[in-house]
Amino acid sequence: MHRQAWIGIALVAVILTGCAGPVAVPEPTPTSAESAAACATLDTNVPSSILTAVRRKTDPEATTTAAWGDPPITLRCGVARPASLIATSTLITVDGIDWYAEERSAGYVFTTIGLVANIEVAVPDVYAPETSVLPDLGPAITKSVPPVAS
Repeated sequence: MHRQAWIGIALVAVILTGCAGPVAVPEPTPTSAESAAACATLDTNVPSSILTAVRRKTDPEATTTAAWGDPPITLRCGVARPASLIATSTLITVDGIDWYAEERSAGYVFTTIGLVANIEVAVPDVYAPETSVLPDLGPAITKSVPPVAS
């Protein structure tokens, strides 16, 4: 192979590797041992891809965070209850999981309600409709994070 071809291949490899670097995701602090255990279980059960977005490493690496794609879809497990959530807030139910949606400037943040650990999923608007990522996460959440006992 010619020297120029090798340089081109090396350049493409560097560009692709640079795009797949770790995603900065602030690590939440679960509020209880039960919440922390559920988050650790969720980390082992989340899918390797959501829609067409492939899972990426997070910085810091933690069992309470995950990311997929570029721009990244991010997940944080063990977050606080959303401050704007009130008794009359509208929830979205997807596959038996209740989500509270907050519109942001470039997408939505969805937070689970009624589970032992609150899970926050931030979805950039390039994945519109943003709710389309929630069914891909449902099986892992249902398997890993039980509802709050009544």
